[in-house]
Amino acid sequence: MDEVEVLKQDKATKQRFELSQILKAKLTSHRKTTYYVSQGRAIHRMVVLYTPIEDLIAENDWHCEHTDGDANIKQDRLQHGYIELTKALPWIHEKLASFEHEESEEMLRKLKRGADVACGDDMGTLKELVASWVNNDCRLTPLIRTTDKHHRSFVSDVCGKLLCPAEWQWDDPVIRAGIHDRTAAFIVSENLWPLFVYQDYDADVKNLERGLMKLKLLIMLARFNLPLSNITSWHTGDGDLDYQIYWSNIVDFFENAPGPAAQGRVNKLLEWWTRKVFGKNHQQDLTPDVVSRMSVSALATQRQEKEDAVFDSD
Repeated sequence: MDEVEVLKQDKATKQRFELSQILKAKLTSHRKTTYYVSQGRAIHRMVVLYTPIEDLIAENDWHCEHTDGDANIKQDRLQHGYIELTKALPWIHEKLASFEHEESEEMLRKLKRGADVACGDDMGTLKELVASWVNNDCRLTPLIRTTDKHHRSFVSDVCGKLLCPAEWQWDDPVIRAGIHDRTAAFIVSENLWPLFVYQDYDADVKNLERGLMKLKLLIMLARFNLPLSNITSWHTGDGDLDYQIYWSNIVDFFENAPGPAAQGRVNKLLEWWTRKVFGKNHQQDLTPDVVSRMSVSALATQRQEKEDAVFDSD
């Protein structure tokens, strides 16, 4: 084989190697993208509903640098969010510490993509599900169309009543007209609890905590406004209502109780939620004495007695 042929073969081998490396890099990149996007789907469901991941990371960095600093409620909320992020994605803290800036940015973009896709999927499902539930629960005539969002919000009498602030009476024509016309006296914002978050849609203006957060669709609480409204895609606001602040108000209700008495009521409410979603838990009632009389323990005792009887007969 002459020298030219050898050089050609070496060049072809080098090209095949370079091609294989390119394909390998693309495959690795695709795997990382798929992994980060799939992991990102959990963020809005388990960590924070609206807050950007970058804000959580920045707040954690601030806390690490200012261990003796006084944090406000918003900062504490962000820090709690970062802690929940590390629980949902246990590997993320180590990745952020070891990655270069560009690599971290790329990872966060993919996580955000997964989170946004999950929100879109959830809204597509809830749009029809909530409409069906409202039709059934309120026995509407005509029915709310599950595929149409333009005839919801305050355009619909039923949706309007559910979204109406608890301290106002939707049946009052003056209030209803004020909401429709968006007058200054009737601004529907995130600073008002809507009627649908109250048990049996009944709010006591002198005791606004009674029945709060005891609605039927517990699992849909955080996103319930959107399926009832007439906005057609995932946004952080709707008119005068800022969903991000509204969500923060819900979180603060549970996490920033003014004292032990209020915290006790929150704990009871959380127990009520757990019971409604998962059924009553009787683990605390399963004392050793009770367990000892159950069939698993009884079977173990019987088997041991038979084993001892055989041993004694020998």
